[in-house]
Amino acid sequence: MKMLFKIIVLITFFTTIISVQNAYSHCDTKSGPVIISAKEALKTGNINLVLIWVKPEAEEIIKKAFQQTIDVRKTNPKAQELADNYFFETLVRIHRQGEGAPYTGIKEDAEVEPPIQASDKALESGTGTEVLNMLNEHIQKGVSEKFKEMLNAKSYDENNVEAGREFVEKYVVFMHYVEGIYNAANKMPAHGASPAEKHEHGTTEHRTEVIPEKSHAISGHDTTGHLLIIVGTLLIIAVQIITSRKKKSIS
Repeated sequence: MKMLFKIIVLITFFTTIISVQNAYSHCDTKSGPVIISAKEALKTGNINLVLIWVKPEAEEIIKKAFQQTIDVRKTNPKAQELADNYFFETLVRIHRQGEGAPYTGIKEDAEVEPPIQASDKALESGTGTEVLNMLNEHIQKGVSEKFKEMLNAKSYDENNVEAGREFVEKYVVFMHYVEGIYNAANKMPAHGASPAEKHEHGTTEHRTEVIPEKSHAISGHDTTGHLLIIVGTLLIIAVQIITSRKKKSIS
């Protein structure tokens, strides 16, 4: 039972990591806040609109890319789209390096998950009501379903070991589900920063250095794939343990 408990904990841990990695994609989408700021900066010629998205030590890189893009726009209008895309790629890459997140290219808007979209809309509208309603709905559904499963399994014959184990399994799942929600609401770091670090875009309070491109040789997709393999392996082990114990109890 202790081994099964540890496996469940590990599955929960790796699933959380995968979810966080998916959330990273928000800042590298075509309609994400970084590129929106970049378009406005190119339109107005105000580079300060994009410098807030990078760390102070990366400012010169962005200033150089910005000026090159402006120059190309002025001398060769036909190459404007190519120049703009170069600037977008540079800005998003440097932004994500500063946040400790991998850069895997600029994504389509459809890849942004509903919670992220709702959060951006809340910022635009000035009210977080829709975000809270969406979160409450999902949390209430998840908690209610898992609580009901645990409660239904609670009334078992004390001499029925298998039924008792089923209750313990439901109990562990419910407790970790609730604990996970609580910890996510209170401690979840943004963009891979540790809980002790402050998540301040473009301020000196966040001391993370600009990460060289070579350090991101492994893409986010590769990492996610590896984590999914680990989760799948853990699930198989868990099933094997449960099956083995059922056979022993029958014999």
